[in-house]
Amino acid sequence: QVQLVASGGGLVQAGGSLGLSCAASGGTFSSYTVGWFRQAPGKEREFVAVIERSGSRTYYADYVKGRITISRDNAKNTGYLQMNSLNPEDTAVYYCAASLTYTISAAVYRYWGPGPQVTVSS
Repeated sequence: QVQLVASGGGLVQAGGSLGLSCAASGGTFSSYTVGWFRQAPGKEREFVAVIERSGSRTYYADYVKGRITISRDNAKNTGYLQMNSLNPEDTAVYYCAASLTYTISAAVYRYWGPGPQVTVSS
């Protein structure tokens, strides 16, 4: 069983950048696909990006493609989400999650970390 803690959120102006981290413990991090999701007030949780176990395969939601980069360092048991060119629509609580399956479906992810708030001002 793996425990996840995401960090790095905050307040940024439109056009700015933020980097999020997802630290894992209690399991073999390299065995898990890592996904990032977000939930804005009054909206459903939505997929942002996913990276498979070795880091060789990634996939992004269309609304973040080209602006966000997902990565991981298995030696440090940490996943990352670098967000650039942020806009107010990116304001949400961001969650990292781990799954044994490479998927964009939140329902499949068994392990979730508490998410940092990202607020983008206009």
